[in-house]
Amino acid sequence: MSFFELIHEDKKTGARAGVLHTEHGDILTPVFMPVGTQATVKTLDQTDLLNLDPKIILANNYHLHLRPGEELIAQAGGLHKFMNWDRAILTDSGGFQVFSLGLQKEQKQAGDQGKLVKIDEDGVTFQSHIDGSTHRFTPESAIECQHKIGADIIMAFDECTPDNANEEYTKAAMERTHRWAERCVVEHNKNTSFHGYKQFLFGIIQGANHEKFRKESAKYISNLPFDGIAIGGESVGYNMEATENILRWVTPLIPKDKPRYTMGVGLDPTDLLKVVAGGADMFDCVAPTRLARHGMVFVSSKVDPKRRMNIKNAIFAKDFTPIDSNCTCLTCQKYTRAYLHHLFLAQEVSALRLATIHNIHFMLELMREARTAILKDKFEDFLAY
Repeated sequence: MSFFELIHEDKKTGARAGVLHTEHGDILTPVFMPVGTQATVKTLDQTDLLNLDPKIILANNYHLHLRPGEELIAQAGGLHKFMNWDRAILTDSGGFQVFSLGLQKEQKQAGDQGKLVKIDEDGVTFQSHIDGSTHRFTPESAIECQHKIGADIIMAFDECTPDNANEEYTKAAMERTHRWAERCVVEHNKNTSFHGYKQFLFGIIQGANHEKFRKESAKYISNLPFDGIAIGGESVGYNMEATENILRWVTPLIPKDKPRYTMGVGLDPTDLLKVVAGGADMFDCVAPTRLARHGMVFVSSKVDPKRRMNIKNAIFAKDFTPIDSNCTCLTCQKYTRAYLHHLFLAQEVSALRLATIHNIHFMLELMREARTAILKDKFEDFLAY
């Protein structure tokens, strides 16, 4: 059985329904992957997650390398055992974090420590955003680290290109990403089952917002023996106009029998629908959990055309209805807007958990409904709804 099975393509849009087969369970696509950066989905425990029923979650190689370290996780038997999660896991290689967190810290400490990220042909030397200690990732070490962590799906190490990169830098970074991709494949093939189960490797398309480089990268990465193809870069997920353009450029160049992963998409529920319409199968974003911790909860368009509301607003202080009366999550079934409003104003920790449960459920359910619409060739109607 192949890793990815394409079940159906919607007749009027680019939306697809498929299945990813892993040794920790099958994953129906399109799929939103809740983010558990540091081996935990913030404010939730694994019982909460099982009740929400995601088939895959995401963790991060950069953060887990810094703490507790891949060696300790390997000693525990891999990330599944370490965090008591027996379903599928994907780890990002850390390429985005190496560059983005290093840049953030450099901007805050300009003139104090100099450049915190140094790129050379062999890899990247960077300083920890936690304690300033020096670390280094090469394509080989990033893969080795992910092998030890033990996620079912791991990512090639790439150079994440800023939105505003000029053509000269974009081209150089893209070509370096391609060379690193080849090295990642070689390293991965040395041991594809470090913990006794198959790990699958995805390559990453770069090229910033330059059409010619995105297309060139899509062709190059797609021609390497990756199990799946990701679309990365600073713009993806945070600039949806650019994201949709990039999808249009690269989707025709990616083999249909490989899953497509748009990295970092999910700031807004409608963003998921846009990339599904563009042919994406997988996506993740920290926004649903991060927004929940600030009182922002997702709702259906019938409740609010913007599909979100701030439960901390005074208007909800005496509102004894659920966040969304159509929602079947634990929060909406058992608690009212007024109660959540009170919890947030009282700064109770339970507010963060209940809002997070709702937002994760909302995104997962949205994708279940989207898949049903795709299978019935009614995704276009679902988009309008």
